[in-house]
Amino acid sequence: MNLITFVQSYLATLHRDTTGASAIEYAIVAGLIAAGLILVLATLGEGLQEFFTEIVGNLGFGGGEGGEG
Repeated sequence: MNLITFVQSYLATLHRDTTGASAIEYAIVAGLIAAGLILVLATLGEGLQEFFTEIVGNLGFGGGEGGEG
């Protein structure tokens, strides 16, 4: 087998190999989901904190405005 045939064969094998592409696609999707969650939580963060603080207070565990705690 000469060098040119070897290189052509090797390049054809690389062209058919798509296993790494799937991993990259999953990483991109996971990154987009994480960015979306960060954006939503940053936007709603203070409101969610007040909401759960009120729930905890109403349950009587302290830290909230309602309840006896």
